[in-house]
Amino acid sequence: RPAARRGGGRAERRAKGGSYADAGTDDAPPRTAPPAPADDWALFLDVDGCLLELAETPDAVVVPDGLREQLESLQSRLGGALALVSGRMIETLDELFAPSRFNAVGLHGVQCRHGGKRSGPDHVPPALAAVRAAALRLVAVYDGAVIEEKSPSLALHWRRAPDAEPALLAFAEHSLEQLPGYRLQHGKQLVEMYPGGADGDVVDKGGAIAGLLDLPPFRGRLPVFAGDDLTDESGFEVVNARGGLSILVGDRTPSAARYWLRDPAAVHEWLGVG
Repeated sequence: RPAARRGGGRAERRAKGGSYADAGTDDAPPRTAPPAPADDWALFLDVDGCLLELAETPDAVVVPDGLREQLESLQSRLGGALALVSGRMIETLDELFAPSRFNAVGLHGVQCRHGGKRSGPDHVPPALAAVRAAALRLVAVYDGAVIEEKSPSLALHWRRAPDAEPALLAFAEHSLEQLPGYRLQHGKQLVEMYPGGADGDVVDKGGAIAGLLDLPPFRGRLPVFAGDDLTDESGFEVVNARGGLSILVGDRTPSAARYWLRDPAAVHEWLGVG
């Protein structure tokens, strides 16, 4: 299995050596567009906010016409060295991009599919049911707050209920006491409880990308990762450390990314969709 664990530190710690985020005083996002995809790349792509426009709720996203087909074409051109890297479950990615089945990282590195072989957690802690029930009661208080269930993980969204943020954050932090081996992953107007901290290690997108880079067809290629959220920073770190290309989508600051694309539409243009 590609190792998604990285000992010590935090997923949102920033890379050293050359990114604008290290300067400490410049909060502007990088404005250099990445080069066009090359045949020697190992290409890793975040989904929500990168390939797909964010929506009011997770199940309301839309896959644009032509995107799936272009990803298939790129995958073939790269000899299979393309992977989706997402906080969603791999099963959900398969539904979104059906009938394609791409190499994929799900749940921020908890799940991985490489060469058709799956790895991931084989059980859900019993305490998660009680946490879920309490979360349902809490979000019912805030019109527009949403729970996203991902089998072993639980995400709380306040995109449509900004007043709910303090309560949902406090709830998630308190719930970790009932879920040994879990940690919090913060994102855009959401917080997620997921099994990413067992045995003192951190499971994140960066660890999953590093694991895939040790395996064919990714091994020996230039790593390239595009993403938009805090959850993608660990991936930027890994790619930067290996001399690859890290690409921030959107205007979030600060970031370890060294290249920039405006939005998913710019990502599509960069990938040759349309």
